[in-house]
Amino acid sequence: MKFKRQSGIFLHPTSLPGKYGIGSLGSEAYEFIDFLSKAKQKLWQICPLGPTGYGDSPYQCFSAFAGNPMLISLEKLVEEDLLKEDELSLDEGFDKDKVEYGRVIDFKMPLLRKAYNRFKGLSDKGNFKEFCKENKEWLDNYALFRAVKSSFDERPWNEWDEDIKLREKEAVERYKEELSDEIEFRCFLQYIFFNQWAKVREYANDKGVKIVGDIPIFVAMDSADAWANPEVFYFDEDMRPTKVAGVPPDYFSETGQLWGNPLYNWDKLKETNYNWWVKRIEALLEVADIVRIDHFRGFAAYWAVPYGEKTAINGEWEKAPGMDLFKTIKDELGELPIIVEDLGVITDDVEELKNHFDFPGMQILQFGFDSEEHNNVPPNQFETDNCVVYTGTHDNNTTVGWHEEDASESDKKDLEKYLEEYADKRYDSISWDMMELAWSSRAVIAITTMQDMLSLGSEARFNVPGVLGDNWDWKYREDDLEGKLAEDLKEMTQRNNR
Repeated sequence: MKFKRQSGIFLHPTSLPGKYGIGSLGSEAYEFIDFLSKAKQKLWQICPLGPTGYGDSPYQCFSAFAGNPMLISLEKLVEEDLLKEDELSLDEGFDKDKVEYGRVIDFKMPLLRKAYNRFKGLSDKGNFKEFCKENKEWLDNYALFRAVKSSFDERPWNEWDEDIKLREKEAVERYKEELSDEIEFRCFLQYIFFNQWAKVREYANDKGVKIVGDIPIFVAMDSADAWANPEVFYFDEDMRPTKVAGVPPDYFSETGQLWGNPLYNWDKLKETNYNWWVKRIEALLEVADIVRIDHFRGFAAYWAVPYGEKTAINGEWEKAPGMDLFKTIKDELGELPIIVEDLGVITDDVEELKNHFDFPGMQILQFGFDSEEHNNVPPNQFETDNCVVYTGTHDNNTTVGWHEEDASESDKKDLEKYLEEYADKRYDSISWDMMELAWSSRAVIAITTMQDMLSLGSEARFNVPGVLGDNWDWKYREDDLEGKLAEDLKEMTQRNNR
C-alpha cells in the first residue's frame, strides 16, 4: 500500500503523564492527540499494547491479542459509576518521571477488582457478552491462562502442575469451574480496555491522526499463545522449547541478544494456512490503522539458539517462509498498510521479501552517522522514498544522549559538516536538527520520539536492549507540551510538505 508523505511521534501510552503512576487511556491520551493535531502530525506510533510481565517489556507480553489492563483509565471508570472518586485518592503521589510498575499494579488491581464487582451487579452490562463471544478464540485461553497463573502465584506456565501445564482436558475443565469468577474478571478487564482504546482511536482518527501499531515477530515463552498453541512452536513432549529466538552479535550487543522466545514450527503453521498469523494481523488492525512488523528479517531467516545457551552467540540461521506467509495474508485480508523493521544483518533474501510486497523499511538517523554501523545511510543516500525515517526508536539512546555520550568525535564532525550542507540550521538542539533532516528527507514517513522532540538526554532513554531493569518506565510531564512546541513542529512539518 502506498503511503502519503506525512510525519508523527513515537510514544507508548505508558509514557503519557498519568496521575496514577502510569499513562492511561483517559484525558492524557486525548490531550496528546490534541497536541498531535495542533502540530499537524498525522501519526501516533506505539509499542505493542499487550499485558506485560517480568521486565515490563511490551515486546514480551502475556498475549499477542490481549490489552494491558494497567492502561485502563480509572477516571473513566468513575464516569461509568464503576468506581467512586474518593476511592482514587492517594496517600502519596507516584513518581512523575518514571512508571513504578510494581506500585502501579498494587494500586490499580484492587480498584479494577472493585469495579468488576460493581459491574457484576449491573442489570445492563452493555455488550460484554457480545465482546466475549466475538473474541472467544483468543479470550477464553487468555482469561484461563491468567486465572491459572494467578492461582500459581504468577509462576510461568511451564512450572504449573503437570496436568494443567499440558492442558489435559479434565484439568482444563476443573480449573474453568474452580476459577470461573477470576476468569470472568480477566474477560472484564479486556472488555474495558478495548472499549476505552476504541474511543481513543476513534478520537485520533476524527482529528486526522492514524495509529501505527506494532507486531513483534515472536511471542513470549510465558504467554497464553505458547501455552494454548504448543503445536505451532518447537516444544518437546514436556513442553520445553528445543530452540529459542535471538539475534547474533550486532550494534547493540557483542554477544548478540538471547530473547528466549519460542520459535515457530512453520510447517505446522502452513498446514493451517497460517491461520494464527492471519488472525494476529487482523486483531492488530482492530486497534491500529497501520501495522509495523518488528524484526522483519526473521520472516526470511531467523537466528535459532539451542535451548539452555547463556548467550546468543551459538545460534544459527534457519529459513522462514516469509514469501508464502505474506502472500497468504494478502490473499486473506487484502492489501494492507504495513511497514517493516528491516534493521540488523540484512541479506538479499530479506530485501527481496520486502521489495516483493513493496513494504516500506526503516532508516535510523543515528545509524546514518555512525561509521561503525553497517546500516549507516545518511538521508541524501536513501535509495527510495518508500521508507520510514526515525531520529531513533525505543531501542536507541535519545538523540541528545547519543550525541553527548555515544557518538565518536569524528562522527560528530561528519554530522556537523552534513548539517551545514543539507540542513537549515535554525535550531539550538541537535535533536531538532536531526528532526529537520528526517522531515526534509525523501522518506515518505518521518517519525521522531517524544524524547527527541523534547530534546531530552540519556536519562529519558526508553530501553537498553539486552539489559534487564530500568527500562520502559520513562514518562513525560503534563507541562512538557506547553509553549511553542506545537507551533514549531507544525512549522517544520508544513515547510517540508508533510
